[in-house]
Amino acid sequence: MSDSELISLVEKLPTARLLCVGDVMLDHYVHGGVERVSPEAPIPILRVERESRTLGGAGNVLRNLQALGVNPCFVSVVGNDAAGREVQHLAADGAETELHLLVEANRVTTVKTRYIAGNQQLLRADREQNGTIAPSVREDLMRLLQHAAEGRTVTVLSDYAKGVLDAGVAAAAIAAALVHKHQVVVDPKGSDYSPYRGASVLKPNRGELAAATKLPVANESEVIRAATDLIDRFELGSVLVSLSQDGMLLVEIGGAVHRLPAEAREVFDVSGAGDTAVAVLAAALGAGASLLEAARLANIAAGIVVGKVGTAVVHPSELEDALVNRDALAGQKLLPLPVALDHVARWRRSGLKIGFTNGCFDLLHPGHLSLLAQAKANCDRLVVGLNSDSSARRLKGAGRPVQSEVARAAVLASIGSVDMVVMFEQDTPLDLIAAIKPDVLVKGADYRIEEVVGAELVQAHGGKVVLAELMPGHSTTATIARLVR
Repeated sequence: MSDSELISLVEKLPTARLLCVGDVMLDHYVHGGVERVSPEAPIPILRVERESRTLGGAGNVLRNLQALGVNPCFVSVVGNDAAGREVQHLAADGAETELHLLVEANRVTTVKTRYIAGNQQLLRADREQNGTIAPSVREDLMRLLQHAAEGRTVTVLSDYAKGVLDAGVAAAAIAAALVHKHQVVVDPKGSDYSPYRGASVLKPNRGELAAATKLPVANESEVIRAATDLIDRFELGSVLVSLSQDGMLLVEIGGAVHRLPAEAREVFDVSGAGDTAVAVLAAALGAGASLLEAARLANIAAGIVVGKVGTAVVHPSELEDALVNRDALAGQKLLPLPVALDHVARWRRSGLKIGFTNGCFDLLHPGHLSLLAQAKANCDRLVVGLNSDSSARRLKGAGRPVQSEVARAAVLASIGSVDMVVMFEQDTPLDLIAAIKPDVLVKGADYRIEEVVGAELVQAHGGKVVLAELMPGHSTTATIARLVR
């Protein structure tokens, strides 16, 4: 799936029907500044400026799902205490979330307090209870899981080793998912992965993989061997290993291996990055993506969230921005259609005339440059519709395009006469033209006006169609023919 197709996938994420089960907790942040060292001990004094509380653990998976527009069924256990009541309040902020927070009378709700000066974490203090949940609560939880799995497409198990998924709960959740024939994504904890037997995707980090397999994981081949060991021993569908600055490695049953390079530009805080990756992975699978497509999107999301402070979330617009700007040459010109339409509307409000032309622009030649220059001469802002790889292949046949859509978009975006590039998947740009409603539609003079796709639409709202003069002897087909002779 191309980057433009991944953008389309982002738009489908809210359709995922997910069940999320795991250890919810409260993340408490104390922000301030450090100006001096304590006279009582060689430690900094934090001058407290503000405090905030958010959902943590499995609750951070929930937050990320809600930020993506997904409204899951969320199941966990809290204590009968102030922190538990705050967790209930925060979780209920997602109006459409189906919430099942069971209360255990004598349980302590986990609270992690982080003291932060600027972007630097100084200290973390935890208040928690790690024991298995009470038998009566566990029975209620397991009964609930049988019903909660109905109608779902993916189950997410977020294990923070606080007891919610102990004593057969994880196995029961996986069994219920298998009965209803949907996938299971597990963010594991500890060294015993037998409770996760039969899961579709297990997502450990490098350290967790080493602890679970007792195998070396210093290099790629060792990681692959350890992941394959897990797949074989616990009948897993795949293992997606987080490798920090080395990105991710996806190992599938049957031996297929996919390398996903790190996407982060700046790293401020890695806390919660795994939660974000799991949420995006599960949402993408629930929206119909393949495992590799979902892993690619999860890797991009993790790269975004580590650039934020605290257990942050990723929004769809951030994923779309990351996808459209993956090639530095493309800058801010390659845009998904919703963002492009916002720009067009703003240009129109400023009284600017919008022009449009389209093509594959495979091997850019002087004929292309002439067409673009003539198009820009007839408008104030020129939008170029670019055939995606799949669209160009259908249009031009086997062996085309020669350059990928990302490369073609980058080259187009570097041309001064081009103000915006929008990819389209269809065989023609008719839908794109209908959405943009250009004032000027430009095609080469090898067409007659009545043959130009979208001409009637443009003329119907008062626009005009311009046929640009051609430069004889210049075409991509002719160029390729000369190269192969």
